[in-house]
Amino acid sequence: MSTVKVLFDEAHSEAWTIRPELAGEMQPAHPADASYARAAAALSAREFEVVAHREGELSAAVLAQADLLVIAHPSEPAWEQTTGVGTPRLSAAEIEAIEDYVNAGGGLVVLGETEQDKYGNNLNELLARFGLRLRNDTVQDYEHCDGAPTWVLAQLAHGGRGREGDLLARVGAACFYRATTIQTSNGARVLARTHQSASAPGEPLLVSSQHGEGRVVVLADSDLFGDDCIGALDHEPLWVNIATWASRRPPAGRPGQPAGDPAGELASAPEWRALRDATDALGLLQAPDGSLAADASREDAARLVAEIASALRALAPGQAHLHAAATDLQSWQEGGYGKPDFSAALAAFRPERRRQDGAAHVVFFPMYKQNGSPDTCFEALVVRVPWPDWIARLETTRFDNPKFVPVELVDGTRGYDSECAVLFPEMVSVAERQPNHWGAIFCDRESERLRRVASRAADLLEMNLPPDAARLLVDPWVSQQAYILWDLIHDRAHSRGDLPFDPFMVRQRAPYWMYSLEELRCDLTAFAEAVELEREGLAFARNVQYAILFDRLLRFPITGTRVRNYDGLGGQLLFAYLHRHGYLSWTDNQLSIEWGRVAEGVIGLRDEILMLYRAGIDRTKLQHWSAAHDLVAAYVPPATGSRWVAGVRDFAEVEDPRPYCDAVAPDEFPLSIFYSALARVLGAGA
Repeated sequence: MSTVKVLFDEAHSEAWTIRPELAGEMQPAHPADASYARAAAALSAREFEVVAHREGELSAAVLAQADLLVIAHPSEPAWEQTTGVGTPRLSAAEIEAIEDYVNAGGGLVVLGETEQDKYGNNLNELLARFGLRLRNDTVQDYEHCDGAPTWVLAQLAHGGRGREGDLLARVGAACFYRATTIQTSNGARVLARTHQSASAPGEPLLVSSQHGEGRVVVLADSDLFGDDCIGALDHEPLWVNIATWASRRPPAGRPGQPAGDPAGELASAPEWRALRDATDALGLLQAPDGSLAADASREDAARLVAEIASALRALAPGQAHLHAAATDLQSWQEGGYGKPDFSAALAAFRPERRRQDGAAHVVFFPMYKQNGSPDTCFEALVVRVPWPDWIARLETTRFDNPKFVPVELVDGTRGYDSECAVLFPEMVSVAERQPNHWGAIFCDRESERLRRVASRAADLLEMNLPPDAARLLVDPWVSQQAYILWDLIHDRAHSRGDLPFDPFMVRQRAPYWMYSLEELRCDLTAFAEAVELEREGLAFARNVQYAILFDRLLRFPITGTRVRNYDGLGGQLLFAYLHRHGYLSWTDNQLSIEWGRVAEGVIGLRDEILMLYRAGIDRTKLQHWSAAHDLVAAYVPPATGSRWVAGVRDFAEVEDPRPYCDAVAPDEFPLSIFYSALARVLGAGA
């Protein structure tokens, strides 16, 4: 799953290596004192590919293959045991190439050392290109140290806010072992500095800087990320933050596109374009129930049906269900263009049987779209199935969900110009309800909407995003993969656990907070599973946690109308719960999340909902609805005048309480001041 390539320079007589065998040669008595193997492993566990540049110049061609270049303390052998390759001095051509590389978007991390001038390198010639310089200091601090006075505890500063990320997220302490200081002349952000009690008071120890399209980070010590020290204090999260923040921003395209891309080939075929255009034209002739409108030309309809049927049959090789679709279409015509019945086509379309990465499907049905128009009309789509090996393994071994199909929209008819992000069998017009074999989620649409809304919200609210969360919001591949795993777990959660009612509630009439709690329960279940996956070593699972938090907290509450908005209410409840218990705060007009413990809060709310469900089997339906209202109302104040508030509601116990739904206010749980303000700014783009 590697998405970022880190090039660790070892061709300029560096004092550090990512290769354990070389570290053993450099420091036989104590290899950890020359090894960055643990630092490399920390990145490799988080979708980075870390490689050593073992020999030769750092040319433009070499740098073009990397997203981040790390130069860790080059030295003459007289002062350090080194990699033994090359000179510690960069050539003029290398300095030029590195500056060009950064200016074009590459990342650079430079690690200096105490008494910088003595080592014989020319790092300062390189850093001068970025307005930075490593001084020739050796800092001591007897008041703020970790044992020895040269082991200086840093005074951490402001790590950044908004979509660019907070470099100090999850970092509360760091120690610089025998450090110099850094001189800045370019407005660089000082992330850590010495205390006033130090021999060089208030001087920078860690800085970050933008240069052109790229980013530069400089540290005044190299030991803190060595194998001996990376496990101390918060050095590992600091290292991961630095590498994530500094590395090249991802391209907009989709990495790992299957060779040949069958979906792209289908979408460019003349038969597909004929199908799409004729379907759009036929849709304009349909009444809201899918029948032919009374004033529509039957001659035009017959011509379009013939064009569509011909295109469907031309596309049918490899898409056998299109034969059934063509037959159903002609039956619609022969039956007088009434309400369409595509039962045969729906039964033949089984995308869950072809969950292969890059698999392509042509979809043609009369259908409505759940979050688009409620009207039924013919639609045609080309979709691609993203099914990477790691997701396939998790589905097979842990999260079995044979009906789940993630898809990407490659091309479609006019109806999919909406925000519709689902394709379900129950959306298809049929005479009688058919078995439900599959459910497709447009992971590309969901993730694009997350990136768009959450990025704007992060800036507006000046959020303290960890760099990997900030990367999620600019990286289509990462956000899309996160959605696939999220939806895989969420979807299966509907039918698992203590469920005192139909989990999908398709055939029920219930107060909308019941729908809200069910959707939220499944999301929080997915969150908890992602926490466990991360704990077991799947670092990518943290992206699922971010995606759930950002969508639930920042998008759901301000999306859609305020009439029984069950997804919006779930987001309001999560926000209020986390705020009430101190897992997030809104202070100085900034939204701050306690990243080190927010998972505890999310799982706490999940547990409250599970307790509600577990007790539900012993309650009547009305009692269960009332208890659920009480749970929500404990955190989200109900509307003034609500008839469902505890102490006010006065409903007789009956076998069928559905008529009491009429007493639910259209906006039973109104938006708070916080969300009302957020909706005014972001609502139009959500």
